Amino acid sequence: MADFDLAIIGGGINGAGIARDAAGRGIRVLLVEQSDLASATSSASTKLIHGGLRYLEQGAFRLVREALAEREVLLRNAPHLIRPLRFVLPHHDGLRPAWQLRVGLFLYDRLGGREILPGTEVLDLTHGEVAVPLKRRYKVGFEYSDCRVDDSRLVLLNAVEAAERGAVIRTRTRLARADREGLLWRLALKSRGRRDIVTARALVNATGPWVAIVAQQILRRETSIPVRLVKGSHIVVPKLFAHDHAYIFQSGDGRVVFAIPYEDDFTLIGTTDEDYDGDPGAVAASSDEITYLCRTANDYFRESIAPEDVVWAYAGVRPLHGNRGAAPKDISRDYLLALDAPYREPPLLTVYGGKITTYRRLAEAAVDKIADFFIPAPAWTTRAPLPGGDFPWNGFEALLARTRGLWPFLTDTHARRLVAAYGTRIDRILGRAMRAEDVGPWFGTELTGAEVRHLMRSEWAERAEDVLWRRSKLGLRLGADQRQALERFMADARVVETAAE
Repeated sequence: MADFDLAIIGGGINGAGIARDAAGRGIRVLLVEQSDLASATSSASTKLIHGGLRYLEQGAFRLVREALAEREVLLRNAPHLIRPLRFVLPHHDGLRPAWQLRVGLFLYDRLGGREILPGTEVLDLTHGEVAVPLKRRYKVGFEYSDCRVDDSRLVLLNAVEAAERGAVIRTRTRLARADREGLLWRLALKSRGRRDIVTARALVNATGPWVAIVAQQILRRETSIPVRLVKGSHIVVPKLFAHDHAYIFQSGDGRVVFAIPYEDDFTLIGTTDEDYDGDPGAVAASSDEITYLCRTANDYFRESIAPEDVVWAYAGVRPLHGNRGAAPKDISRDYLLALDAPYREPPLLTVYGGKITTYRRLAEAAVDKIADFFIPAPAWTTRAPLPGGDFPWNGFEALLARTRGLWPFLTDTHARRLVAAYGTRIDRILGRAMRAEDVGPWFGTELTGAEVRHLMRSEWAERAEDVLWRRSKLGLRLGADQRQALERFMADARVVETAAE
């Protein structure tokens, strides 16, 4: 008998989503990730749950329709991580004509069966708070709806629920070799200097930008679909506007660039599209990309920004399917699932492409694709809240008020961040604490020992960067001394845990 029914390689949004879906259908799941969960592309997105307005120009109506419908599914299932966001699209008289924007937004409002999110409005940009940051040349614009998301925490909560439903999640574990032996996969895993062997009835390659590398070097087979790596970079600068709307700007090269309120005190600007040929683990925003994003923002905002204003820049590699014939911005963001199932040999499912917005549909389709090998329970995630998301989609402020009432020592900013991260599971961190001292030590003004212990115990956090950049974005606020104190605290906590074992 196999150790597992299904082994998944890759702990990004697709791998974690498939693990959750499969575990919930009664399949015995192993998920293996070579680094931390969401350590690559899945934490380097534009932090949006959106249909992809510009994909309408490419005729990608099925992708846009699916993504638009998923916005409200995910909003209902994770109202702590996913929040409605209104976008302002100024009309640039030298680019797409106003009638084209109107038609695109008309379709955008109607393709996805919208029930919660408000529709498009025409804006007079000669006055009003959303007009204040813009240059005076922009007189007319449009306002429409999408959602924002904490991308890395979305990955983590999928993994958390997968584990709660029986999946085994192994981080910082590398697949060294995979062989078909009879009806099973024999997998050699390396972790912390140890090597062990496990078997599985089916294997999923959900390694994102490493999909071709894993196929060639570990599975020793060529990918059946060409993979094109495209880099997208983002910058974070001090807050450029005071209101809670986002902007979407057209650029002269046909792309669009977003400017989004971020972590209270900042503005997130992105993204770029460049072909990438290097190590996906070494990707970084280039000086040219940073300059491009600053220049695009400066075409619209009155307040000018320069590369020296950037407080953080990050980049991710999108594993798109396609050759290099078209421009990177025109390559489909849709996903493909390729099943290799020779007679009387264990199946291999390879995941190509995909975007965060459609991850749940991808996961459902992936499990359906291999369903004949397991006879699993029916699909179930459409109306299943993610951990901490069991409250109404518009109930965030009520949950925040409850949190402030139960733990009055929290500031509004701190309480809001905790509710946005943990939802109704905030009790698991704060418990019966009555005073600030009860949850210490404190690292800065918002991170506490109680939260760090929870992240180590329940969310596979092992290093300070796991806590500061993926399970939160407090890396934007903590200084070097505070980071070092956090590292020492986590090292001591690991020693205590090891001794207890």
